[in-house]
Amino acid sequence: MAIGMVLAIAIPLVTAFVLICIICICISRRRKPFVKLPLHGSSLEEIASVESLLLDISTLRFATSNFSEENKLGEGGFGAVYKGLLTDGREIAVKRLSASSSQGFRELRNELVLVAKLQHRNLVRLLGVCLEEQEKLLVYEYVPNRSLDTILFGIISSSTQNLNWGKRNKIIGGIARGLQYLHEESQLKIIHRDLKASNILLDADLNSKISDFGLARLFGGDQTQCTTNQVVGTFGYMAPEYVMHGQFSIKSDVYSFGILVLEIVAGRKNSDFSNSEYVEDTVSYEVYKTREAWHGQKISDRRENGEGERGSIGVSKRGWGE
Repeated sequence: MAIGMVLAIAIPLVTAFVLICIICICISRRRKPFVKLPLHGSSLEEIASVESLLLDISTLRFATSNFSEENKLGEGGFGAVYKGLLTDGREIAVKRLSASSSQGFRELRNELVLVAKLQHRNLVRLLGVCLEEQEKLLVYEYVPNRSLDTILFGIISSSTQNLNWGKRNKIIGGIARGLQYLHEESQLKIIHRDLKASNILLDADLNSKISDFGLARLFGGDQTQCTTNQVVGTFGYMAPEYVMHGQFSIKSDVYSFGILVLEIVAGRKNSDFSNSEYVEDTVSYEVYKTREAWHGQKISDRRENGEGERGSIGVSKRGWGE
């Protein structure tokens, strides 16, 4: 009788204990991938902002039809990008970082913490992140016209023909406003450090959106310049003082912006301007040559209408504040 009573009490207690342990283990495993992301050095506010962006892998598999080839928008050194559709009807772009991606956890953390704090119409919006099942997934708003390089350099064959000078001017203005926000108007002072055509996304109305903040650096207080031993970025867009001495500042982004303007006006990749005789400072030499050509209005994208438009460069040389 006594043994029966003990068993009657003990069995439910043991069962409840086992169930609690199982639940705790499941929760722990579910959260474990995110804990691996190194957030040491971040404030509680930063950690909270990142945690609010967490999405689970099943949601993204469903949204992208299990990362199907039909949904793939493109692929680069970092991995592939897929179009997705959430159950609430929102279109998304999912950046799936490959195991060999050059964007590691440090860059991933950097992008999450920074972009979560930034809100501007000329910056791409980060909607979420997923770090489950060995996956590193970043979820952004879907931008239908993809990146500037696909349109500007004819990767999408018919697109360049429709990129008249008014549209190019609009694109340049959007990039300028996005940079001004990063440098002066947000609560932070952010140096992008990797401004290039493939990192400028275009929405349905050709509004520019700056993306990819993995290499961005935050400046504090009255800081105006920083020096690093690890020069990262894209050659051809990096300022000479950064390439040669590791010095970067707001001026570094402005230099990259200038290269972008040349590409947008001329419809040519920066590599097309290169001159093998000038190794140390090739790009700035070519910018000087190009500036001279501007005075004679020799630069234009002749694909725009077959002949180019005399005087159209003057449009792009005006301010874009309005």
